[in-house]
Amino acid sequence: MNIKPPSAKKIPHVHEIHGHQRLDNYHWMKERDAPEVIDYLNQENDYYEQMTAHTANLKDELFEEIKGRLKEDDESVPYLYNGYWYFTKMEKGESYPYYFRRKDGSEKVELLFNVNEMADGHEFYKLSGLNVSPNNNLIAYGVDAVGRREYSLFVKNLETGEIHAQSILGTTGSSVWANDNHTLFFVRQDPQTLRANKIFKYSLDQDAKEASVIFEEKEDTFNCFVYKTMSARYIMIKSSSTLSDEIRFIDASKPDSSFKLIQERQPEMEYSASHYGDHFYIMTNKDNAFNFKVMKTPIGTPQMENWVDLIPHNPDALLEDLDIFKEFMVVTDRFNGLNRIRIRSWDDTVDYFLPFTSETYTAYTSANFQFDTEMLRYGYNSLTLPPSVIEFNMRTREEKILKTQEIEDPHFDPDNYTSERVWATAKDGVKIPISLVYRKDQRKADGNPLLQYGYGSYGHTIDPYFSISRLSLLDRGFIFAIAHVRGGEYLGREWYEQGKMFQKMNTFTDFVTCSEYLVEHAFAKAGHLYASGGSAGGLLMGTIMNLAPHLYNGILSAVPFVDVVSTMLDDSIPLTTGEYDEWGNPNIKDSYDYMLAYSPYDQVKDAEFPNVLVTTGYHDSQVQYWEPAKWVARLRDHQKGAQVILFKTDMTSGHSGASGRYDALKEVAIDFAFLLDMEKKATN
Repeated sequence: MNIKPPSAKKIPHVHEIHGHQRLDNYHWMKERDAPEVIDYLNQENDYYEQMTAHTANLKDELFEEIKGRLKEDDESVPYLYNGYWYFTKMEKGESYPYYFRRKDGSEKVELLFNVNEMADGHEFYKLSGLNVSPNNNLIAYGVDAVGRREYSLFVKNLETGEIHAQSILGTTGSSVWANDNHTLFFVRQDPQTLRANKIFKYSLDQDAKEASVIFEEKEDTFNCFVYKTMSARYIMIKSSSTLSDEIRFIDASKPDSSFKLIQERQPEMEYSASHYGDHFYIMTNKDNAFNFKVMKTPIGTPQMENWVDLIPHNPDALLEDLDIFKEFMVVTDRFNGLNRIRIRSWDDTVDYFLPFTSETYTAYTSANFQFDTEMLRYGYNSLTLPPSVIEFNMRTREEKILKTQEIEDPHFDPDNYTSERVWATAKDGVKIPISLVYRKDQRKADGNPLLQYGYGSYGHTIDPYFSISRLSLLDRGFIFAIAHVRGGEYLGREWYEQGKMFQKMNTFTDFVTCSEYLVEHAFAKAGHLYASGGSAGGLLMGTIMNLAPHLYNGILSAVPFVDVVSTMLDDSIPLTTGEYDEWGNPNIKDSYDYMLAYSPYDQVKDAEFPNVLVTTGYHDSQVQYWEPAKWVARLRDHQKGAQVILFKTDMTSGHSGASGRYDALKEVAIDFAFLLDMEKKATN
C-alpha cells in the first residue's frame, strides 16, 4: 500500500521568552474554523480511512462483539431521594437513557426525560446536572449539544411537563435550588477561558438576563462551584485551585442572605466541608496532614482557629471521601493502593472496615442520599469481576447484592481470567505497582502481546476496574496492565507530589520502567508491547515516544496534551492558569526550562517511532484540537522508520468523545482494530 500521508504546510512562527526561541512551523493550525485548517483535518481523516480500510470488517466485528456482551435493555438500581425512587433505563437499539422516578410506596412511574428524543437531530448531546427542587415539582438540568462542556440550563415543571420559557446560556450545567423552590443558584464560565468564575442567583419569575452575580472568583488560578449539603440545610460556594480552597455558606431557606466564610484561602491548604447537627466536618491537609484528616468546627464560629481533630492524619492511608449518616460516619481511604471503606458510629462503639480481600479491586460508596438510615450503598468491581451494587447494613453487617452487571455472552466466565499486582523498581529505588489481567489459557511462557495503560497526573488514580470491551483483547491473547505511576494518588498524596511540577519526569520514567519490567519478566513479549493514554495520559504517551520509542510496537494517544509549553504560556486557553500548580508557570524561567525538557511537541527528534493512532475531538475544550494536529505533523517530519502515524479527528465531539453509547463503542472498536492490526503485522 503506497498511500502518501498529508503534507502539512510550514509557516515559520517563532515563540520567544526568557531569551529563548522556539520555531513552530505549525502554529497556523490554531486558526479554528479557517478553511485551510478544516481542509488539513479532513485530509488526515481521509488518510486514516484509506490506511485502515482493510480493517473495516474487523472494526465491525469488534463493535458487534462488544455490543453483543451488553444487556441493551438494561435498568439501573433505583435510589431513594427526598421521597422518590430515581432510575434510568436503556432500550435496545437506542443510544441514550430514559430517566424515570416513582414515588416511594407508589407503583406509578413518571418519565422525566427521553434523551433519545431530546438528542434527535444532534450529532452530540449531553444531559447533565439533574437537580430536583425540594418540593419535587421542578427539575433543573444542563444540555451540551456541541461537546465543548458549555451547558444551557433549563427548568422543567414535573407536574405539567412544561419547559420554562427561558434557558440560561454559558453555564457549567450544574445548579442548586434554595429551599423556597423558586430560587436557583448556578455557575457561569468565562466565555473565552471557560473558567468557572461567577455564581448567579436566579428567580423563576425573573428574566434570565436579570440573574444577579452573587459571587465572582477573580483569581485566575481558581474555579468556583455551588452545592447543597446532604442535610439540605446549607448552600455552599467553594473556590478551588489545585492546592487551595475557600468555602462560603448560607442557610438554604434564606436565599437572599449574605454568604458567610468558613475559612479564607491559605496557600497549599485544601479543605472540604460536610454538615451534621451543629457542626461542619472538615476534611483537610491542615498542619502538614498530607494524606488528609477530618476535623469539626461549630457552624456559628467556623473559622480555622475553632477546628478540632476528629480523625487524625495517617501517613499510610489517604483519606478520599466522607459520608455522613444520623448514626454513622463512613470514611473511604486508600491503603497500599487499595480502597477501604470504614464504618464508625458517632458514639465510638462501632469502628470497622468492610472486609475486602482481593489483591486488585475497586470499591466506592455510591448514591447514599438518606440521612436517617442504617443502609450503606457501595459499588465493587475488579479487573475480572463485573461491577456490583451492594447494600450493606451498617448495624447488622449483613449485605445484599442489588445488581451485578450482566454480560450477555454465554461463554463469559470470570474464572477464565486472573488478575495480579506486581512491582517494578525505578532507578531511584521506588517500587512502582502494576495491575495486570489476562486470560489464564492464553498466557504464554515467553510473553504475550500486552497493552499498558497509564495516566499519572492531577492526583487522579486509575483503579483496577472491570471493562466489558476489554474482554475482546483478553480473549485474543492480550494482557492488560495499568501502570500506577507517580502523579496519581494510588499510594497516597506523596505519590502525587512526586509526579508533578519539578518531579514530573518521574511519571514518564516510571512508565518506561514498568514497560521494561513487563518485557523482562515475560508478561509482554519483546516487540509486542503497546501503550495507551488520553489527555494528560496522552502527554505521557508523547513523552515515552521520545524517551523510549524502541520499546513499543504501537501507541494509542487520545486527546493528547502534547504542546505543553505553548499551551501553558497562553492564558486565553481553557484550563491554563488553573494548571500552574500542576505543571508550573512557564512565564517563570525555571518552570519553562523544566517543562520544555519533556514537552512532547518540543522534544520530537529524528527517531524510528512506533506505530501510532492519535485521536481528538474538534470541539475539545480541555485539550485543543491543534495540539495533536501539530504534533502529528512534526512526528511525520522526524519519522525515520516505516511505521504508520495516523490521526483521526471527530468533527462533532469534544474531550470525552462521542455522546451516544453505540458511537462510544465504535470508538473503542477503532482503537482495538488498530492494536490487533499492528499485532498481526508484528506476528507475521
